[in-house]
Amino acid sequence: MPFAGLRNNLTRDHTISAWDPEDRAAWDSGNAAVAKRNLFWSVICEHVGFSIWSLFSVMALFMGPEYGISLDQKFVIAATATLVGSCLRIPYTQATARFGGRNWAIFSAIVLVIPTGLTMMLMMNPGDFGFGWFLAVAAITGFGGGNFASSMTNINAFYPQRLKGWALGLNAGGGNIGVPVVQLIGLAVIWLAADRPEIVCAIYLVALAVAGVGAALYMDNLDHQTASGRAMIDCLKYRDTWLICLLYVGTFGSFIGFGFAFSQVLNISFTSAGAAKPALAAAQIAWIGPLLGSLARPYGGKLADRIGGGRVTLYCFVAMIFSSAILVVAGSIADANGKVISGGILAAFITGFILLFLISGIANGSVYKIIPTIWEHKVHTMSGLNALGKTTWSRSMSGALIGIAGAAGGLGGVGINLVLRSSYKSNQSATLAFWIFMSFYVLAAAVTWWFYARRQVTTDQFAAGETTDLLVAGPAHASATTAADDGAGTTDKALT
Repeated sequence: MPFAGLRNNLTRDHTISAWDPEDRAAWDSGNAAVAKRNLFWSVICEHVGFSIWSLFSVMALFMGPEYGISLDQKFVIAATATLVGSCLRIPYTQATARFGGRNWAIFSAIVLVIPTGLTMMLMMNPGDFGFGWFLAVAAITGFGGGNFASSMTNINAFYPQRLKGWALGLNAGGGNIGVPVVQLIGLAVIWLAADRPEIVCAIYLVALAVAGVGAALYMDNLDHQTASGRAMIDCLKYRDTWLICLLYVGTFGSFIGFGFAFSQVLNISFTSAGAAKPALAAAQIAWIGPLLGSLARPYGGKLADRIGGGRVTLYCFVAMIFSSAILVVAGSIADANGKVISGGILAAFITGFILLFLISGIANGSVYKIIPTIWEHKVHTMSGLNALGKTTWSRSMSGALIGIAGAAGGLGGVGINLVLRSSYKSNQSATLAFWIFMSFYVLAAAVTWWFYARRQVTTDQFAAGETTDLLVAGPAHASATTAADDGAGTTDKALT
């Protein structure tokens, strides 16, 4: 009976002991199915969280003059949601280990009911609540952005090294796709009921219930995960941490920043081009870029599994330089023409942004493949650790860097919204912002090439014959430290 199955899932022991994803026999005999089940519901929970995080990118299209919110304020609202979500990624990284992946997934779904309900209240009462209310509620939607870090840390612990690129890419991509999905739902509501934005919120209240119940029934806690604040601190001692943060600012920062801003840029552009219904026209296109970027992310991870995260990331940044150059040229032409956006310029804007979404999605997957690889390389140069200690240290440091890089990447999204706001405010165009974006991609490409893609490193001795192009950068400090058998501590022995 179906209800009996549900009861069994709810009452069974959801804590797994002695989980070893590198044990191939155990993996093939049932652990793979357990990992896939947890991955599936992790994707669902993260997906809904991303959608709530991006809620105001859709609400902005409904916010006409009657709401009393200016264009400038809309960019600030988007930046606030991005900022809070980014900052929460660090504590959320620790939460999975302290409370359990399943338990935290349930809690994070319940918490998001608050901003979703408050957003519904604001949108149903135009003009009754000022900018401060919108800013506060947007900040609370940022809790949805924190879900990414806890989910990624959890899935990182479930999967073996050889499959992490694909698993982490799929998990992150499934979450990222929440951005275009909420925009598609917004488009449907604008088309069918232009004056009923609360419908979008109602849909996500139901989605949160489904995610919470699914997590309760089907997800598990791993008892071996560690929540080490020291790992966060130790992680910051390594140059790789700062380099990965820089790269993730360029990849995920681009994705989430453009995800929040693209609909507004399109709305401005369609208004300038004389579209009869600019909000509807913007909504019809805005979802395409985030969708392609989200779908591309798992394949970026899978490609990185095959040819190396450094190489894939380098190729992506080079492609992003050329994509942003399209925006620079189009914006410069529009500026020279009295800031009038013609059909051709509008097409160039759309093309450039969609390419940036697609390529940044691939790069998101490849950068996250680099993270566990860094610590796998480093741990094999360490002395004083047994096998369990090495595994624990590597997982702990990977989880710490996932949280730190995730926060940094989200802050990149804040920067994109603020740079676009400043550019429009000072020049009534986004051309200056496009120049800044392109310059950053040049810097990121140079860093990737120098530290992670210059030469191939063979790791037969500790990676079962697998190879990677990853050149691990040295630690930021010069003195070595010896780790204890519990896996804590750091080392400055670089891979050579």
